Amino acid sequence: MIKQTAGRNGLGDLAPKFAELNDDVLFGEVWSREDKLSLRDRSVITVVALISKGITDSSLRYHIQNARNHGVTKTEMVEIITHIAFYVGWPNAWAVFPMVREAYADEATDAPSDSLFGLGEPNDAFSQYFTGKSYLKPLNTKGVGAYNVTFEPGCRNNWHIHHAGGQVLLCTDGEGWYQEWNEQARKLHPGDVVYIAPEVKHWHGASKDEWFTHIALEIPAPGASNEWLEPVDDEQYGRL
Repeated sequence: MIKQTAGRNGLGDLAPKFAELNDDVLFGEVWSREDKLSLRDRSVITVVALISKGITDSSLRYHIQNARNHGVTKTEMVEIITHIAFYVGWPNAWAVFPMVREAYADEATDAPSDSLFGLGEPNDAFSQYFTGKSYLKPLNTKGVGAYNVTFEPGCRNNWHIHHAGGQVLLCTDGEGWYQEWNEQARKLHPGDVVYIAPEVKHWHGASKDEWFTHIALEIPAPGASNEWLEPVDDEQYGRL
């Protein structure tokens, strides 16, 4: 169930029943029916509905950001607004584009809209070990960990070592790099598979001009752990 408190925070003292319906029914029950309709699709529908009504206040700004958080790219959002402008009004579309620019302001380029498993959420928990922005979507956490990782252009993780277990990378989208210590970097494309043996110092990430996505499979082993090391040298990376 989606936990929402905006109603109670903003209107709990004035309209407590409205706040309850907003937080517990609209978001807690309707938005949470992901088995019927995904959060991504609900976000798009909500943005279109608000623009159609001419509502261009903070609620629309929130839902544009919410759509981005659930995988709607800037390119897709612009195309959605361009399409509906012919049906809901040209001035309505004009009023919305500044909000789109604001919501996606920190993106270097548009994320891929057709990635196999979707974009996931910003990888904030591990951002200190990455140069650039990455996104993480756990696919499986029981037995063998499987994580969909997407790198924006120029993003790469630090040198690191998998102790004990090792890792397998399944490349699904874009163009990236993998390099082991004292070895030549290997360019990666969709369909490539990389086995990373335990105790091998290495890094991986996107090329300078392309997004890159791989699935990281964690090989189970007693005492398995990751050791994060120094960032990849900017000059070294720039020469790839």
